[in-house]
Amino acid sequence: MAAVDDLQFEEFGDAATSLAANPDATTISIEDSHEPPKQPGPPRGSGREEDDELLGNDDSDKTELLAGQKKSSPFWTFEYYQTFFDVDTYQVFDRIKGSLLPIPGKNFVRLYIRSNPDLYGPFWICATLVFAIAISGNLSNFLIHLGQKTYHYVPEFRKVSIAATIIYAYAWLVPLALWGFLMWRNSKVMNIVSYSFLEIVCVYGYSLFIYIPTAILWIIPQKAVRWILVTIALGISGSVLAMTFWPAVREDSRRIALATVVTIVLLHMLLSVGCLAYFFDAPEMDHLPAPTATPNQTAVAAKSS
Repeated sequence: MAAVDDLQFEEFGDAATSLAANPDATTISIEDSHEPPKQPGPPRGSGREEDDELLGNDDSDKTELLAGQKKSSPFWTFEYYQTFFDVDTYQVFDRIKGSLLPIPGKNFVRLYIRSNPDLYGPFWICATLVFAIAISGNLSNFLIHLGQKTYHYVPEFRKVSIAATIIYAYAWLVPLALWGFLMWRNSKVMNIVSYSFLEIVCVYGYSLFIYIPTAILWIIPQKAVRWILVTIALGISGSVLAMTFWPAVREDSRRIALATVVTIVLLHMLLSVGCLAYFFDAPEMDHLPAPTATPNQTAVAAKSS
């Protein structure tokens, strides 16, 4: 028997070197025979799966499950409405930036709104837009008649109430009608994914932000400049609405889907053009001083009588 010290370990090279030295050697390949071969998954469709990814149905299901674990307050309490304003400044700025820089192929609700829809941003955007339109309309009227001796400036405070009625009615009634329409079509066509009413209000509210600087620039007393500005604002905000609601209706019949998106854009155009025409391009009556009779006119009138 060989001594223990005579035992040595021999280092073997790789399999290719060993086979080259001894071609008649037998090789054994050890594999895991218990692992079943992987079956290729079914190909993903380009219709419903893309909508699920775009609209975030999987995330929304998880959100609903998590929301069910939260304790909801009654609607008559302050805590119930406090949840609609539970948003920080960074989220509001991020959503405003998203409404000013729409990305083709990206859904505004999916990227910015669905995680935490709010009413804080839409409420204050509408309030700021109301005062921007009313004040800019008064200043525009003043600048147009500046230098005319027969004109006396009188501030028109009624424009504030009119602008508030128009803006808030549009920001609430149009989303309500659109939400009802999407719910109705969802009952007719099962694969249509609908947005919640709060998400639609949020989209419409943030889409109006572009009109705040536009209304301020409407003070410039040049009709060509005003129409260029309203065209740019309408293109940006209208594209946000179109890219947001097109994925929700494109699984419907093509005629209804196109009619829905066209109606959304036309109503948005009616708002912008109507505000420009009423508050800025409407002819204002000159406030003339009350005529006073001169002594000569009084004498002539007495002689003629």
